[in-house]
Amino acid sequence: MAGLLVLVAGLLVFSGTARSEMYVEGYIGGTQAANMGNDFDVNFSGILGPFITEKWKPTGKSDPAVIGGLKIGTWFVKEGFLGYNYPDWMKYLGFYLDFSYHRLDMRSQNVKYDTFFLGLNQGTAPSKIQSEGAVATLAFMFAARYGFLPDSEVPFGRLQPYLAVGPAVMFASMEPKTSYVNNTANVSGVNSFGSRSTATICLAAEAGLRWMALKNVSLDLSFKYRYAAPTFSFTGQDFSPAYGQDSFTFSPTYHLFSGQLGAAYHF
Repeated sequence: MAGLLVLVAGLLVFSGTARSEMYVEGYIGGTQAANMGNDFDVNFSGILGPFITEKWKPTGKSDPAVIGGLKIGTWFVKEGFLGYNYPDWMKYLGFYLDFSYHRLDMRSQNVKYDTFFLGLNQGTAPSKIQSEGAVATLAFMFAARYGFLPDSEVPFGRLQPYLAVGPAVMFASMEPKTSYVNNTANVSGVNSFGSRSTATICLAAEAGLRWMALKNVSLDLSFKYRYAAPTFSFTGQDFSPAYGQDSFTFSPTYHLFSGQLGAAYHF
């Protein structure tokens, strides 16, 4: 966030001398995650804890969500950030910060888990698992563009396809719940494990098509991909005192795909 504030300050200070090569953009769109389930082991703290382990195998099907965000960027031309006299070929290159936010809920789904007693498989039982969560991403994107349809108002070209890639910091939260039916003990219910948050480094890539509708206003259609592998640790109370507390570590793999439509003002 500190870098975001510094770049905003730079835009305000130098906007008087720049000509359409720095920009602030707001966007909205939709996002979808590929299946993000990874197997995890559940351990117990009760008197049976040293002897029993459960292995869960969720598929990790997620719900689609609305994504919104803000981009602040510049192209490497002398009219851009700080007015530095870059070589002419650098006008094809640029940099932007991209902050986005969206929900990431894992829909309720059937799951099977195996119970192991002293390492021996005691059989498979059905259950359900779901999770509520959210993702905020701050990406540092290095971009390349090309211009088509130049005119006197936009010499570089009104139509500007671009590609960008860069590292990002992802702030993710997850609050899982599992439902169970134990016919032997004649009990059923829901285990809630509370919400956990984590920050992890991820990879972001984006392809877009920008149209300079006016000298200082553009429309941007883009498609984004993010990859991350966060880790969450949970603890909850089991229905049986002999089992004690349930504890597990879930490490989903995030493959996040989104499409956005944005509008930008250029300084």
